[in-house]
Amino acid sequence: MQMPSKRLEGLGASVFTEMDNLKKDLEKSGKRLINLSIGSPDRAPALDIRKVLSQAVLNDDQYGYTLTRGTEEFRKVCSEWYLERFGVTLNPETEILPLMGSQDGLAHIFLAYIDPGDLALIPDPGYPIYTAGLVLAGGEKVAVPLLKENGFLPDLKQIDPDIARKAKLMFLNYPNNPTAAVASLNFLEEVVEFAQQYELLICHDAAYSELAFEGYKPVSFLQARGAKEVGVEFHSVSKTYNLAGARLGFVVGNADVIGTLSQLKSNIDYGVFAPVLAAGAYALRNAQGSIEENQNAYQRRRDLLIEGCALAGWKMPIPQGSMFVWAPVPTNQDSVSFAMDLAREAGVIVVPGVAFGDYGEGFVRVAMVQDENVLQEAVQRIQRFLLNKDQ
Repeated sequence: MQMPSKRLEGLGASVFTEMDNLKKDLEKSGKRLINLSIGSPDRAPALDIRKVLSQAVLNDDQYGYTLTRGTEEFRKVCSEWYLERFGVTLNPETEILPLMGSQDGLAHIFLAYIDPGDLALIPDPGYPIYTAGLVLAGGEKVAVPLLKENGFLPDLKQIDPDIARKAKLMFLNYPNNPTAAVASLNFLEEVVEFAQQYELLICHDAAYSELAFEGYKPVSFLQARGAKEVGVEFHSVSKTYNLAGARLGFVVGNADVIGTLSQLKSNIDYGVFAPVLAAGAYALRNAQGSIEENQNAYQRRRDLLIEGCALAGWKMPIPQGSMFVWAPVPTNQDSVSFAMDLAREAGVIVVPGVAFGDYGEGFVRVAMVQDENVLQEAVQRIQRFLLNKDQ
């Protein structure tokens, strides 16, 4: 049997493996776990979206390849949604590309632009695909710290100019996973100037642009002056409308970058399933009410979690967006030890911050992906766990 390629050695953070192994062991022992670790929506899509999807799969003409660029209808609806939501005009033919989930594009953009040895500026802590995609392309990671004192935004002035000149691209993600931080339009305009100065390609992951609370509206990177000249933005229809398993997203922005990514993907896949594109187009055009319902549900969960944990002395910041709480470790432990103790003793699974990078140490990511009754039980377990820790 041949050995796997060396590029796989850089994949799969050991912390995720440790936590997964612990979870399996606990389940085998009969412990009932509440999983607040995975960043996947637990809610179903709105009924009218499901009806469109179910009707489409019954049509005889929906089973051919859609090819990389998907359907004209989906691209057109994406452009309409973008104009209405952000006030940004996009050409459906050249500036929009459907994806099999935004992660599909986040991974492939590295293969389109990174050669072995090329540098990329990657946020730390950051979503693991940014590092994994870079590793698969043979690139080298330059960690850009996201620190609490800077609102978990990269300090552009602290990036070594020599490194910035050598780097080919830079990743951003707001609302952020795992920190739940948000970015202002002023900051994004500073990023555009930084990209122009150092000839960087900016890749903005906006998977959580439609999951925000109390009237807050996250901005698009493409709203920044000159952004379309230096970058692209990735969106997740899966996250926005609870279609995670259906795998649908899209990338928009610079036409040359869209064309390059499309060229790569035309050699890898044959496009998103047509009924999924039809359901996505319907959702973007007609289902804005389901976004508000989703936001309200996650806001209730957020408040339940934060208020309940505060009663046990665990003070958590209140996020404006995303489905996560980035919480400081409340005990005198590192993030892995705390997460493992919480799993073993309370049966609540969270992700140690160090799993997202060295600068994630001192925090854990809590995903609000259980309904309120289950989340209430999780809070009660956490309260008992922290009370016992104090004794």
